[in-house]
Amino acid sequence: MRIPFAQIDAFSDTPFGGNQAAVMPLSTWLDDAVLLNIAQENNLSETAFIVASDDEGVDFDLRWFTPGAEVALCGHATLASGHFVLSSDTALDRVRFRTRQAGILEVARAGSGYTLKLPAWGPSPKSIPEIVAALNVAEPVETLWHDKGYALVIVEDEAVVRNLKPDFAALSAFPIVAIVAARGEATDIVSRVFTPYYAIDEDPVTGSAHAVMVPYWAPTLGNSFTAYQASARGGKLTCRLEGDRVVLGGSCVTTIEGTFLLP
Repeated sequence: MRIPFAQIDAFSDTPFGGNQAAVMPLSTWLDDAVLLNIAQENNLSETAFIVASDDEGVDFDLRWFTPGAEVALCGHATLASGHFVLSSDTALDRVRFRTRQAGILEVARAGSGYTLKLPAWGPSPKSIPEIVAALNVAEPVETLWHDKGYALVIVEDEAVVRNLKPDFAALSAFPIVAIVAARGEATDIVSRVFTPYYAIDEDPVTGSAHAVMVPYWAPTLGNSFTAYQASARGGKLTCRLEGDRVVLGGSCVTTIEGTFLLP
């Protein structure tokens, strides 16, 4: 079985930046175990699988797998999937994906890049001392939680975010996406995101984390601001809150195209 394959750097306008995602269109869904094995073989932070849909208001069904598990929401692989579809058909200006846990997501052209609409998953204050300890955050300013499994830890400044050295072994016990964020210097906010439970110690750029952060920061920064995820690869995003949706802006670069051979 031959499956088309594209490797795409999302939230970057140059190769080797942002977050890598594999996008693989299927004619029909394969067994979940096979999808996970393919994601493990790709060994990227995310593999997105899309299946064309004839249903009204939906272009494709979309699922995301890390090398460790299927996830409820992945922003960068959705952006990459939008880039895959839209760069293949210049007549289209947007594409809508139906997902299993995050509803309908849309990617649209915006100048030389794209916008990505995600659900606004506003977090609530919650004490999470074991997660804070695993992150090695000494004095958090605030800790918050979203029930989809997102921990948001606010720290004093950008230097704390950049210098953080989590205990990945301890953090891997929690089936969560752990976000550490602060006000930034060159951008309005700066963050890092850790997901060792899902077999990725630090995620390079995480759209879904911004679906949690944007509703938190909007009352302070206004409904439109800039963000930088300070991983080794790094990624820049524009962020906007529109009602119950978070709109992220970014670019994509395709670096590899080919065929996945499935015995």
